[in-house]
Amino acid sequence: MAPAKIRGALNIGFQMAICIGILAANMVNYGTAQMKGGDGWRVSLALAAVPAVIMTVGAIFLPDTPNSLIERGQSEKAKEMLQKIRGVDDVSAEFQDLIEASETSKQVEHPWRNILQRRYRPQLVIVVLIPFFQQLTGINVIMFYAPVLFKTLGFGDNAALMSAVISGFVNVAATLVSVFTVDKFGRRKLFLQGGIQMLVCQIAVGALIGSVFGVSGEGSFSKGMGNAALILICLYVAAFAWSWGPLGWLVPSEIFPLEIRSAGQSINVSVNMLFTFFIGQLFLTLLCHLKFGLFFFFGGFVLIMTLFIFFFLPETKNVPIEEINRVFKAHWFWGKYIPDDAVIGNHHVPPKDA
Repeated sequence: MAPAKIRGALNIGFQMAICIGILAANMVNYGTAQMKGGDGWRVSLALAAVPAVIMTVGAIFLPDTPNSLIERGQSEKAKEMLQKIRGVDDVSAEFQDLIEASETSKQVEHPWRNILQRRYRPQLVIVVLIPFFQQLTGINVIMFYAPVLFKTLGFGDNAALMSAVISGFVNVAATLVSVFTVDKFGRRKLFLQGGIQMLVCQIAVGALIGSVFGVSGEGSFSKGMGNAALILICLYVAAFAWSWGPLGWLVPSEIFPLEIRSAGQSINVSVNMLFTFFIGQLFLTLLCHLKFGLFFFFGGFVLIMTLFIFFFLPETKNVPIEEINRVFKAHWFWGKYIPDDAVIGNHHVPPKDA
């Protein structure tokens, strides 16, 4: 439903909600940890019902999208909805593009089978690798196990929880940066800048921890070195929050043609959740065996994924979703996979850096 020119900012609202939730959870945990009697964890767990209620009530007011209405044969309602959300009466060009995309999608009877076709190879590769790489940035190590990590680095129990709150605040603030810049500077620039910043921070944190704890894991941070580690981790979190965090959801959501979009989004979420599970289960074991080398381990993946973005991800800023094949057709590598008949719509001009 989002206009192409602000689609990125509105889509990142999803990631912003996640970041606010993480921050709220950290603050709840910090507060309930102070409760006497050992029942704080019950209060913390019960408060998870609050966002569940908000989502349930909010779903009641969620309108149908023009795409969905067209797919169900309600063209007039779709046009009215498009006029409403765009705020103008003349939506003929965009509406025609939606009709064309819908007609194309109706010719595809098996989206899960067809998504494996050569013409969808660029989108399939990207939608698998981006969520895969997103989890291997190591961000879930920080966000899931922040108190454990900070305690391991020499912070006390309360200080570790407070450090997790601080990183949560950074996460929210940096996501706001992405909201206001993603449609101005584009996806590629944020991906690349964030990747470089994360790589530098991970190498610095790994070197700092290695110089103090070594391979034995024995040692302690001075106050100054502890603060330096916290600052580096916050810079790392900030880089992720304005790049791979929101864009890991945004880009896969806008690269699929209508006829296979549901299958593509399912793959995106499935890969993301699968590797979230793996990293969550393996982190403590990796920390015990790799110690400070864990940061270099994730840093290696950050380097690989940054190079992948540089060479293989076309810019999708300001490109209507129904015309997304245009940018892949113009790409130096993916263009050979996109047939001419897959490029529809002639009403909008893609950005020059596509």
